[in-house]
Amino acid sequence: MKRSMEQLEVNLKRTGSSAKAHRMGHKRTGSIELLEVFGVVNEKGSQNRLPPVHDPLTYDYVLVANNLGDSDNETFRKRADFVNALKEKKLKIFKMAGDAGDDKVFYGIKADNTIFEKYRKLLKLSDACNWSYEQGNVPLSTRIRIVNYILNNTYISDPREYLQDLIKKNVFEAEFCLHENEERKALIKSWARWTACFQGQPITNVRNYFGEKVALYYLWLGWYTFLLIPAAILGIIVFLYGVAFYQSSPLIKEVCESNIVMCPLCDKTCKVWPLSDTCTYAKMNLLFDNEGTVAFAMFMAVWATVFLEFWKRHRAAYVCEWKVFDWSEEVEELILEIVNNPECEPKQYKHSYLRSVLVMVFVTLMLVLIIGLAHALVVFRVIAAVQLTNSSWVYLSEHASIAALMMGAVLHYFTITIMTRVNRLVAIKLCDIERVRTLAGRESSFTVKMFTFQFFTLFSSLIYTAFFLGRINGHPGAYVRIEGKWRLEECHPGGCLTDLFIQMAIIMILKQSINNVFEFSGPWFSRWFKRRKLQRQKRKCTNCIIKEKQESKPGIEFCENCKLQDVQRNYQLNKVDSFSLFNEFLEMVIQFSFTTIFVAAFPLAPFLALLNNIIEIRLDAIKMVSLERRLVPEKTNNIGVWTGVLEAVGVFAVIANGLVIGISSDFIPRLVYGYYYGPCYNSTAPDINCMAGYINNTLSIVQVNDTRVIHDFLPNQLTIRKGDVEWNVTHCSYKDYRSSEDYSLTPQFWLILATRLAFVILFEHVVVISMFIAAWFVPSSSLQVKNIRLEERLKRLKEEFTCETNCNGFVDC
Repeated sequence: MKRSMEQLEVNLKRTGSSAKAHRMGHKRTGSIELLEVFGVVNEKGSQNRLPPVHDPLTYDYVLVANNLGDSDNETFRKRADFVNALKEKKLKIFKMAGDAGDDKVFYGIKADNTIFEKYRKLLKLSDACNWSYEQGNVPLSTRIRIVNYILNNTYISDPREYLQDLIKKNVFEAEFCLHENEERKALIKSWARWTACFQGQPITNVRNYFGEKVALYYLWLGWYTFLLIPAAILGIIVFLYGVAFYQSSPLIKEVCESNIVMCPLCDKTCKVWPLSDTCTYAKMNLLFDNEGTVAFAMFMAVWATVFLEFWKRHRAAYVCEWKVFDWSEEVEELILEIVNNPECEPKQYKHSYLRSVLVMVFVTLMLVLIIGLAHALVVFRVIAAVQLTNSSWVYLSEHASIAALMMGAVLHYFTITIMTRVNRLVAIKLCDIERVRTLAGRESSFTVKMFTFQFFTLFSSLIYTAFFLGRINGHPGAYVRIEGKWRLEECHPGGCLTDLFIQMAIIMILKQSINNVFEFSGPWFSRWFKRRKLQRQKRKCTNCIIKEKQESKPGIEFCENCKLQDVQRNYQLNKVDSFSLFNEFLEMVIQFSFTTIFVAAFPLAPFLALLNNIIEIRLDAIKMVSLERRLVPEKTNNIGVWTGVLEAVGVFAVIANGLVIGISSDFIPRLVYGYYYGPCYNSTAPDINCMAGYINNTLSIVQVNDTRVIHDFLPNQLTIRKGDVEWNVTHCSYKDYRSSEDYSLTPQFWLILATRLAFVILFEHVVVISMFIAAWFVPSSSLQVKNIRLEERLKRLKEEFTCETNCNGFVDC
């Protein structure tokens, strides 16, 4: 028996050595090497691809509570009961108190190695086809995740009270895991600093420290930022194309030299105005509304697909290297439940049609509220334009329309800020109603609801501006009014696309700049104030510094004094929760939506997003490493439901850009005029300008003394000043295709409408086909990844078979 056991140990060591040699000699996949060439990642400093395996110098986890002197207190009793419940699960609890005057008590928690041994064995049983790196000793990141699960699934009393319930009742104040000083310093040096803005990210080191979930977020963000470079360059080229040719455009010359008098834009105070006043705005509109915009919108739709398909490919390469390709959230949770409680019962799948109906009703009501706020912003702009027209400041009065639009955009930004908090609370409550079985399912459900609410909050006003503004306001003799008092606003004098451009520019610039300022300055000042509150600085033991550098050696620990100091330093950092990473993802996916959905109206959006993301990556890294407590390392092999959200955004971007070009832009009317109504239709002269007379063709004329419109305009609105002379007008023009006799729509309107619809259908079909071709051309997983997985499965099966044979030959397994 002794000989058989020795032989078995030799075989197992040999198997482990071969697996280790295989991992050390394993070549990185082509996808990872490509990312290194592009500078997206930098894995040169991460030769050890496996997380460090060692015991923590202090504790696996820490609980914080207020120091209570009264032992008969109900809070004190619940705290003691919870600590005893943890001890029953083989968790070692070390109580620490601060200096005199410190009202906090810290409970250092360290798990017994038998807990991790149980986890390792269960993982091996479930992981039949993928050799996990946790088959050997459990790394520190996994220790933290296991202890965190046990803490949050331990309960006391009846009805059950879990840790989060006790925190809400102030039995405990906080829970957190500790930063590792040496690893954190290495991350600061290679990643979490401003001077590393243009360096690749050490994704493997990030994964070893923060877990796969955080690492995949930064990998996704890095790839997204890199692929914004070609989009930003092309957007700038489209913008410069407009800059280069707008001066020579006959349309600009026609507007700037026009003698046409336009009808008042509002009731009572607005006067008739010369079309030539919009010369500057016409130039601005042509910067974004030109032939290059169409090609750029098509490019961005295909770009979104290429970005997602290559992302799936890069993700597959990394999760294959990290040995989590076949990892399952459900199996992982079952293993953790057994580790926490061997007598546990599986959580049953349940579904309630009543709950589903309630959720659908509340979601619908929430969307109605959000869309109602967008309508309120429309009403605000209408009333603001009227009030600003009466302003004593002449410049503001003359530019009341643009001022009202900008005020509406700023108010929209503040509405977004407020509704973000409301949307989160509602989404959480709806998830509580659903009672989703697993944490992963709850997270996915919350993500879909929160993104839906945020999407409508951000884009409702933009959708109105893009597709409804100036199209439902009526015409002279039949203006549409709110409550019969205020006329609905018209498009900006420079064109409908100008309104959309101004709103997007204001929202993107405000949202990105202000969010980044508060996102960084808030945690920084919070940490600074906490440090200022310390009564005195403590010196660190020299011996502990030496031990810290040798922490990979078993049995090394800090002294008690330094353990307390380490806990207090981590406690001073800003707290994190389950929303910390979600907030970062939501912010970037919303930006992705801005970058793709209305890019036809704002070609500079990818460029602004690129500038923001270069800062965003380092800002988030500095915040996570230096300003916040350590996130609990979570294991995963994808970015979850966010992939589906990004794909949905890509589809909506095709529809929205097709509608913007076909409906909002003047691209189709110019095309129809040039080939059917313009001077080139009946002439073959080579030097003729096909767009001559286009501006006049887009305008309809109304006689101001017509009985059908006489009530729309007051006498004081029908005067115009030319130099020192003021004279009354007998007719004015407005932008529409209507007959001057009966105000009916002309045949040209119906031809343009049919062409618009045909273009939208053609555009979307061409782009969708291009997207399918791009998705087919870029497989989600490379052949190299498939071959590596095949080899590892074969190797694992051989090793398992060899081990089983040896066991049956020597001992009873």
